[in-house]
Amino acid sequence: MTLSLAQMTEASRALATPLYADLPGDIAVSFEFFPPKTEAMERTLWESVEALTPLAPTFVSVTYGAGGTTRERTHATVARIVRETPLQAAAHLTCVDASRTEIDAVARGYWDAGVRHIVALRGDPPVAGARFEARADGYASAADLVAGLKRLADFDVSVSAYPELHPQATCAADDLDTLRRKLDAGASRAITQFFFEPDTYFRFRDAAAATGVAAPIVPGILPVSNFAMLRKMAASCNTAVPAWLARLFEGLDDKPATRQLVAATVAAELCRRLYAGGVRDFHFYTLNRAELSYAICHMLGIRPAPAAVEMAA
Repeated sequence: MTLSLAQMTEASRALATPLYADLPGDIAVSFEFFPPKTEAMERTLWESVEALTPLAPTFVSVTYGAGGTTRERTHATVARIVRETPLQAAAHLTCVDASRTEIDAVARGYWDAGVRHIVALRGDPPVAGARFEARADGYASAADLVAGLKRLADFDVSVSAYPELHPQATCAADDLDTLRRKLDAGASRAITQFFFEPDTYFRFRDAAAATGVAAPIVPGILPVSNFAMLRKMAASCNTAVPAWLARLFEGLDDKPATRQLVAATVAAELCRRLYAGGVRDFHFYTLNRAELSYAICHMLGIRPAPAAVEMAA
């Protein structure tokens, strides 16, 4: 591969100076949360929202459980973000186990609550390992859902992308065709499943561009604080866990502070290498914890706006 002059300049800068020295903070970030199940989890979530708000994310999204199992909690969390914070909230919405009429009603409820951004997903079946079965009266696919949302209102719609192939895709070409259909239906951007090697993202981005995809493909970043949990998550979404990553977390099961340091270092290095390749937009899977995402953003040059600092003082 031949490097462009800009890439050679950036690579030289990365090697010649401390990796994170004086980065200009010329990036956009967004954060993903999940609806809390308990009062303690709710406190943690809102502490995280409060901690990350000064970084002025472009949006924050709230996930939706398999089969719509967190529908009410998702709606309540999104509505509270809209009501009580300056953040742009995005609600996840899926096709699973609901009719078009029911899904449209949920989407209208979001619009009425002031939500203008939807993350449209096909969704996972309620039973782990089962295959998705579209209802006769439901949306058949994520592309179908995107088109339906755009008919309802002028939603800004994000969709998912799988740099390492969706678990149910037959081949890479089929997976890219699915992505293109979602974007052609009206989605503004794709957000990738998490990954751990920068080349995984760059190969996927280039392959998508070669098929005519022009919309932004935003890398999804998962800072790893619990390696056992990571293995389960990765297995379910076809994400490769490099052997070097496993070795980095060996012996740290009972050392949470050290795990935090290692996790921040690994994720920050991934982001820095993506930045060197021209990426300026990052989506963080926070798992409702602010510390790691905040630290990584800080290393990438993101600082709270002066007004946010003054309000916090």
